[in-house]
Amino acid sequence: MASAVQTALRKLLPSKLPPSLSPHPGSLYEVLSRYPQDGVGQRVYQTRWGAKGIEGSYWEVTRTKLKAEGQHGKAWGVLVWKGKRIGEQDEQIRGGLKYRWAVGESRTKPGFKPLPPSTS
Repeated sequence: MASAVQTALRKLLPSKLPPSLSPHPGSLYEVLSRYPQDGVGQRVYQTRWGAKGIEGSYWEVTRTKLKAEGQHGKAWGVLVWKGKRIGEQDEQIRGGLKYRWAVGESRTKPGFKPLPPSTS
């Protein structure tokens, strides 16, 4: 049943699909609104982290307050940075509208080359 729904959604043009149903990265709140319980328990990361060579980093979402059908809201979680858990208490996740977010852990893009150290 779920695959029939996914097939039907793929046939629609992406421009006709509401942001909360799009499979692509979006704002933090759009991404979280696609999941049950508004994304509580999901791992999410900023897509720009991979472009910067940051791997194994994500927020584990602990609670959310979404409004406007997932267009705005607040989210809290625990940060895991490069495989190490930062802090024990949840904190508000910043940059929910400012950056693009996706579900999973950050990973570097193929062909990534770090910048050489500056000599200044």
